[in-house]
Amino acid sequence: MNILMIGTGYVGLVTAAALSEMGHLVMCLDIDAQKIEGLKRGVIPLYEPGLQELVERNSRAKRLLFTTSLQEGLEHASICFLALPTPSSADGSCDLSYVYSAVQTLAHHLYRPTLIVNKSTSPVGTADTLQQCIDSILKERGVEIQVEVVSNPEFLKEGSAVSDCMKPDRIILGVKTAQAAKLLKEIYSAFTINHERIFVMDTLSAEMTKYAANAMLALRISFMNELARLCEKTGAHIKQVRIGIGSDARIGTQFLYAGVGFGGSCFPKDIRALCSIAQEQEVDMPLLQAINATNEKQKRLLGEKILSFFQGDLENKTIALWGLSFKPDTDDLREAPSLILIRQLLDAGASIRAYDPVSNEKARVHFPSLCFCHDEYQAALGADAIVLITEWKQFRSIDFHKILPHLRQKIFFDGRNQYELSEMQALGFTYFGIGVPSSLEIKKESDAYQPISS
Repeated sequence: MNILMIGTGYVGLVTAAALSEMGHLVMCLDIDAQKIEGLKRGVIPLYEPGLQELVERNSRAKRLLFTTSLQEGLEHASICFLALPTPSSADGSCDLSYVYSAVQTLAHHLYRPTLIVNKSTSPVGTADTLQQCIDSILKERGVEIQVEVVSNPEFLKEGSAVSDCMKPDRIILGVKTAQAAKLLKEIYSAFTINHERIFVMDTLSAEMTKYAANAMLALRISFMNELARLCEKTGAHIKQVRIGIGSDARIGTQFLYAGVGFGGSCFPKDIRALCSIAQEQEVDMPLLQAINATNEKQKRLLGEKILSFFQGDLENKTIALWGLSFKPDTDDLREAPSLILIRQLLDAGASIRAYDPVSNEKARVHFPSLCFCHDEYQAALGADAIVLITEWKQFRSIDFHKILPHLRQKIFFDGRNQYELSEMQALGFTYFGIGVPSSLEIKKESDAYQPISS
């Protein structure tokens, strides 16, 4: 089929590449001329494993095209996907200005029956509002064509988006007519050959499903982080607790990892938007409101541990940071815990040596005077403490013996509980994790049980 994809951000580009890989002809439209010219040359504006190869292959095959012209895009397509940013407004509500602007422009240029598929994360009722907007403009133009707006939310995880798109857990179709459902099923049929993963529902339920899914996942993370704080007070071990509760089939193991909090483009803004929707509908949802509050507190926890250990004084102290992006396999720094930690450390007078496999340059925009290193070993040179923020795979097999001679102090703060206390202590480190025993706590316990000398 011939498809127009409006928006070449994270969702739009990944989805367009996946659709073209399945044989569809996809024209990507964006108002950013520099980005479009770059994409035509094979320059990918974001880091996502597997995306570069997918775009290059389908561009060569002429199945994936790029343009800044809406007229050119509409010439070959009767199906139009919207993949536009929906950031948070100042009050936490969802900013739909990009979506409305695109739809209004689109409505002034439509000249044949068109299915408009909204993949942008949007509040409940957005498809209906967009439908009314289009119908109104078509009426003003005196044009009588069938246009239907449907909701098709995305469920892509940064770092595995290509795989998620090619082998989806589910495809949610929020439609009004059987005709729209049939057309979308045809588009997605190649993705669901082995298992039926398409679920058809009304547009309101589809829009709510997207927010509910992200809220549930974020809730699990915040709950584990709250539990980790309690574990630190009681002496329990959050990693053991996770194993214990995760073995329950009703709970499962995913998104039960304590750490330094979540970030990225989805969870924080979608929780804020869902809270705003609840407030508009006068529905009290304190549990929902607590998710982000807990997360913001958690983002400061690692900095507080570091400041506590050094008694609030980081003057003349060098801190090595391993990882900056909000999660591995992405260069996304949006609402990343690292940004808060860096500010905490700088405010306390610390010198920072930072390294991330892919997001150094993006971080440099936020902190131009920071020392960015070419690998984790260089970052550790002369450090008083090493801090793991993002659990990139390459940090799993560090040769610490290469690092130890170059440290000023052997202090390690593990924001992802990647290492074991016993192993780090054997290397001579004073170790701190999240919701797990630390070196100081173990020392207090051993001191408490020292036999009384005769």
